[in-house]
Amino acid sequence: MEIKFSHLPKSAIRVCGVAVACAMAASTLVVGNVVPGSMAAGQGAAQAPGTRLQARITAEITNSRQATLPGSLHPFARAENEAGRMPGDSRLNGISIHFNRTAAQQADLNALLAAQQNPSSPQYHQWLTPDQFAARFGMAQADIDKVQSWLEQQGFSIDSVARSRNAIHFSGTVNQVERAFTTEMHYYNVGGVRQFASSTALSVPAAIAPVVESIRDLSSFKPKAMHIKVPAARPSFTSSQTGSVFFAPGDIKTIYDFPATGTGNDGTGQSIAIMGQSSVTLTDIENFESAAGFSKKDPTVVLVPGTGDPVAIAGDQGESSLDLEWSGATAPGADIFFVYTGNSANNNGVFDSISYAVDERIANIISVSYGACEPGLGGFSMESAFQQAAAQGQTIFAASGDQGSTACSAPTSTTVPVATQQELAVNYPASSPFVTAVGGTEIDHSNAAYYTQGQGYWEAQNTSTDEISSALKYIPEIAWNDDTDPNILGVSPSNGGGLSATGGGASSLFTKPSWQAGVTGIPSDSKRDVPDIALFSSPFYVSYLMCTSDTSFWASSQQASCNSGFRDTATGSLTGVGGTSVATPIFAGITALINQQQKYVSGQGQINPMLYALAANSSTYNSAFHDITSGNNYCTAGTNFNYCISSGATEGFKAGTGYDQVTGLGSVDVNNLITAWTANSGTAASLLASTTTVTASNSAPTAGSSVTFTITVASVSGTTTPTGTVNLSIDGSGTSFGSGNTTPVTLSSNGTATYTASFTSTGTHEVVAAYTGDATFATSAGAASVTIATVSSGKGSFTLTPSPSTLTIARGSSGTETIAVAPSGGYTGTVVLNYTTPTALAKLCVFAGTGINSSGDIAVSSASAVSAQLSIDTNASDCSSATGGSKPATQGLLLHRMAAANSPAPKPAPGRLPAEAAFAGLFLIGLVGRYAGRFRSAAWILVLAAAGMVMTACGSSTTTSTTTNPPKGTYTITLTAQDSATSTIKATQSFTLTIN
Repeated sequence: MEIKFSHLPKSAIRVCGVAVACAMAASTLVVGNVVPGSMAAGQGAAQAPGTRLQARITAEITNSRQATLPGSLHPFARAENEAGRMPGDSRLNGISIHFNRTAAQQADLNALLAAQQNPSSPQYHQWLTPDQFAARFGMAQADIDKVQSWLEQQGFSIDSVARSRNAIHFSGTVNQVERAFTTEMHYYNVGGVRQFASSTALSVPAAIAPVVESIRDLSSFKPKAMHIKVPAARPSFTSSQTGSVFFAPGDIKTIYDFPATGTGNDGTGQSIAIMGQSSVTLTDIENFESAAGFSKKDPTVVLVPGTGDPVAIAGDQGESSLDLEWSGATAPGADIFFVYTGNSANNNGVFDSISYAVDERIANIISVSYGACEPGLGGFSMESAFQQAAAQGQTIFAASGDQGSTACSAPTSTTVPVATQQELAVNYPASSPFVTAVGGTEIDHSNAAYYTQGQGYWEAQNTSTDEISSALKYIPEIAWNDDTDPNILGVSPSNGGGLSATGGGASSLFTKPSWQAGVTGIPSDSKRDVPDIALFSSPFYVSYLMCTSDTSFWASSQQASCNSGFRDTATGSLTGVGGTSVATPIFAGITALINQQQKYVSGQGQINPMLYALAANSSTYNSAFHDITSGNNYCTAGTNFNYCISSGATEGFKAGTGYDQVTGLGSVDVNNLITAWTANSGTAASLLASTTTVTASNSAPTAGSSVTFTITVASVSGTTTPTGTVNLSIDGSGTSFGSGNTTPVTLSSNGTATYTASFTSTGTHEVVAAYTGDATFATSAGAASVTIATVSSGKGSFTLTPSPSTLTIARGSSGTETIAVAPSGGYTGTVVLNYTTPTALAKLCVFAGTGINSSGDIAVSSASAVSAQLSIDTNASDCSSATGGSKPATQGLLLHRMAAANSPAPKPAPGRLPAEAAFAGLFLIGLVGRYAGRFRSAAWILVLAAAGMVMTACGSSTTTSTTTNPPKGTYTITLTAQDSATSTIKATQSFTLTIN
């Protein structure tokens, strides 16, 4: 089945109400990301109740009555770090406003989550889709529309509405942010880096304050990666050169007793999403797979819409590389997704990645190797998303951290007060009750045989080549803490390095969940304790091998990573790493093996209840877990670098029998854990696993050209073909397909569908396909992206500069905006100028002035900038008078208005076409004129017809309802200029219009 869609701005689709208006917005069929009416057998037990969502915003939304949002002041925005205000015209893209749930909705969700984990419940493992979640726990559409309209009145452009209907994403300038949320945006020097954030708590209109959970993406602070790089002074490799040992995938599988190869335990049919905040080089993952002896299998790369362009960031790039490599090595049959954010300064990094992976339900398992210490969170929380993930069957893992018991500490850190840096603290999101926290162990280095080749635990090195996998059996573990190890010169705190120990302790934010019970050692502290589980994490006893182009992970003399097996050809160097950020994707992979064995093809949601239930049985605990009873995560570095209170104090936690706040329940024997899981689980899922892939006919098309996406849904095993439908989402929102559209894409008999789109805006666009399942097959998801280049080669380009940046006009009057078109690279040609406004400005008239010809075009004939003027008229009656031949002398051609932005257009009076239809008529006239000769008689006939449409659309002096002037407020007008012959040569710029 072929579905076509012209991906113009979302607003161009939403105004479609009559044939001529739709012809302007999209000339082909529009389909949406929709809520299916019912789910297939085996997946519908968790349907939403029959009651409709009730509107919660009842009062008028006005800026005159404000309410402060608790917890909205960033904890790092302090006076001592002040570094000045941000420029008012700075652009902030991808801001988001998130909504809370009612008490009734939260109670309903709590009951559902409990039932989904109860084997005796009919809702056991009956997961919701994001669309079902929206219908049951999201905001009413009426409320979404009201908040969206208010945002537009403040001048913001709407980017998308979350699929789960619990957030709106929008963009605007610093000036608009400051006015809308009654704050100032300031720079702050924190830890030697200039960051920005709001200087005060944010405020919103009192009418919407009760429904707002948070406003995000208004600062440049991002979560911290939980890894520690191996210093050049201590190589770690079982090598022909040094005889040292290392961890390669084969070693971990031997030590932790993975199922034997070929037994069907490789993660096939499962999916893992790695969260990142930097792009990666896929060659690194391929080199790792080759060096470790795996077949090449690239991850599916997904850039979070609205977060900027792909960019490699030192430290974050390497973090993502190791996460992808080790999750894939642990479960080589699983489908690996990489969900990451781009280069916009104000995106929220991996927290935005998590939100998107949950909202689109990308993968059964989510792995997060990042975190922030709880005292540094302020009022920030991801709990709403984590609860949604659990309801959708997604399992989330997060690293407990690498700073031992003092999670806020770091060398020369000023991100939190010194006293806070020295106190006991744990990291978030590991501390969330809906997340499985993964801590760290290390080889017990009290016995050199444990980490020396040829002494019973590792094979002896007997050849001139490296031994890739040489571990022979389980090697005793202790809690990971290398802080005071005298052998780690230049790395321990006393020598100026950072802390190197597993995070763990008691949460200051969350009470103890009911499932954290029944195991010896669990503290009676009424707090959520972390971690839950632990695996090898030390970068020294012993480190993990990885491959990365991120040079910040390299030794000082290293010239490459993994261009000769795991080595650098030129220097022989290896790239080694440690930290709980390695243990986390490994345990995510282990869970994929459990899911595969249990036939949990749609995931199993939160696994903590099962982990603790298994550990509470002494027989199971002794076989499936390695109880770590030695070591600690004490901070002994004292006040040096503000690490902890004093060198003489015992600050931290000690490993012991059963559970402890250092290694949790301990590490695992994977084979025995899978066996125990099987014996204690409910009925295995009856559905078969499916896989969804999306391929683009052209991953780098020119703007405006068509791209065909082929969607293929297949069985992971067997020859039966999945049937049913696929929901599509472009750039993070079903609203991309039109308001109220309820038609998903239907698969053909061979399990495929094609979807054709054209994109006019530059940058990366994401298409996510979510298979909704049928009576035989479970749900699955796939994604593909295309990137539209900014400018095509060979003809140069141009830029737009509107002036003033904010135009203020009294209501009913007009003003002048000057547009400078500056060519570069030898550009000459005809520039076609159009504009977009919010729907509240449907009655705004924009006339072409000096520098714009009779066709609404700007001629550029030399290297000099061309200045053009627009007359912005807020007197609605001038629309009709202009087209009727009696326009004011200062005004010229009515400029093409491409669309209204993202909220339903006002209903027209009976018998009259809406203004959008009139503008569409003019748009079509322009097409006839441009391609059939501008002054032919046929074109003039259309001109007369269009004039009539404009007159009925804008009204007349005798019709009060249709001559109402645009309302007072602050709005964003977006100008789009495009070369008349080459669609890829274009520029977009916005200015602010304030109507008093």
